[in-house]
Amino acid sequence: MRNNKGFTLIELLIALALLVILAGALYGTYFSVVAARDKGGIRMEERRELSATLGKLHDELTSVFYKAPTSSAGATTTTATTQRFHFVVEDRDSFGKPASLLQFTALTPPRIDPSPASDLMVVRYSVREKDDDQILGLVREARDLYLDTSVASVPYPVMDRVEGFMVECWDGGKWVKTWDTALNNRLPNKVRVTITAKGGEVFSTVATLRKTP
Repeated sequence: MRNNKGFTLIELLIALALLVILAGALYGTYFSVVAARDKGGIRMEERRELSATLGKLHDELTSVFYKAPTSSAGATTTTATTQRFHFVVEDRDSFGKPASLLQFTALTPPRIDPSPASDLMVVRYSVREKDDDQILGLVREARDLYLDTSVASVPYPVMDRVEGFMVECWDGGKWVKTWDTALNNRLPNKVRVTITAKGGEVFSTVATLRKTP
């Protein structure tokens, strides 16, 4: 009898099925690794963005400039001119999540370019909302206190994927969520800024405000 040493059809089908199963497993593993790597990269970029935002906020808050307005007799006044120097925190929410508004006058670092500029600017942080019940991100506006009075400041995003932005002020005895130098006639002792990133992670910084003599 002839001895056929080739593979039967059943053996070929079994081998092919095993090959398909192995290829599918390798395919799924490869794309799982790629997805995890991409997700890790996104999280690292979000952490970098968050760290830079909190660092800038902290530096600007430590440069806040405010001097209580006084008249010639020493009494406090509230004229439009004296209110140029201000510090305001408004307690707001967006779809049930904290969305504070923060605006203040701050000293600016020296400029290198020769364009005219004063040493004071008005800085404003607020949140931008979407229509699907979530916060789109944190935006910042800045303008020169004296030279840009007729030009509207343009907000630009400093951080996306934000779920909450809360600003609290330490009045010497407790943390409060609102402040207005037009009413308080002084700066808070400290300011705490808390940002809730997408996914629920909470990060904060506390800045001690410099008292203007």
